[in-house]
Amino acid sequence: MADSHAQPARRVRILGAGGTIAMGGPSGATPQLDADALVAAIPGLAGRDGLEARDVVNKPSAHLTLEDQLTICREARDAARRGIGVVVTHGTDALEETAMLCDVIHDAEAPIVFTGAIRPATAAGADGPANLLDAVSVARSEEAAGMGVLVVFGGEIHHARCTRKTDTTSLVAFSSPQTGPLGRVTEGHPTIWSRLPRNPPLDPPGLDRRVLVVPTMSGDDGTLARAALATEPDGVVIGTLGAGHLAPPLLELWAEAASRIPVVAYCRPERGVVLTGTYGYAGSEQDLRGTQIIPAGFLSPQAARMKLLACVASGLSVDEVRWAFRQDDG
Repeated sequence: MADSHAQPARRVRILGAGGTIAMGGPSGATPQLDADALVAAIPGLAGRDGLEARDVVNKPSAHLTLEDQLTICREARDAARRGIGVVVTHGTDALEETAMLCDVIHDAEAPIVFTGAIRPATAAGADGPANLLDAVSVARSEEAAGMGVLVVFGGEIHHARCTRKTDTTSLVAFSSPQTGPLGRVTEGHPTIWSRLPRNPPLDPPGLDRRVLVVPTMSGDDGTLARAALATEPDGVVIGTLGAGHLAPPLLELWAEAASRIPVVAYCRPERGVVLTGTYGYAGSEQDLRGTQIIPAGFLSPQAARMKLLACVASGLSVDEVRWAFRQDDG
């Protein structure tokens, strides 16, 4: 006998944003399929009640503009505000960046799930259908409610703040070096092992600011840093060696810049954060934390850039930016 008190399944909206999952062709994949065609090609989705699909853009993700990415994220957020679970099909080249931006602005309980494909739709062994089925199952689930933005790929569930594309061709192309996956989808059923605290959302009116990513390396004499600062950016995300270390002259240069614009520092290793007091030599993490430079916590450089971009576009002061990043610094 059916349970008369069972909750109805959550409605799901698939938003197409292009990428390999929507590509095909005999000699070089190009955009071919819209969101409706993606659904129609999967017997497990075609005709399912409570499922709808529409396109936002249909581009390789390397072609997406910041305006495109904000449009995708707003459409996803607005649907989630109405209690609709959302799946965004997206190219893998920039998926982690759009997903991160979406997590920054997402302020509702309904799940938003990003997915894509490594193999085009017309390739033998195309992975898009399985990824899309898995993503829909997560977007429908109550277990994923309140988790923010997730990335579902290769049967794994990752959080947008943690995930990186770590392999160009593997069917498990995304991983979360700091946390590992939050769960898995097996036989169409999502299982979630852990959750991340949500960050307070932002609502930037646009992304018409410039935030640069400037890496560092051994023997760095500051040439790249000075060239970047000469363009008068609105913010900079800088690389550090080890756990927050820079050559003293380079740290001095960035510390001076941080007195004028927000400068966020990430660690070059994929795992770990800027330390606080292990080392005491000149240019160590103690010196860095003694400046106005803002540690990025466990965020990747590309994730830190999207977050900083949303911060400065929202009009946050440097102190407010520092507070926003402190939530991931630990």
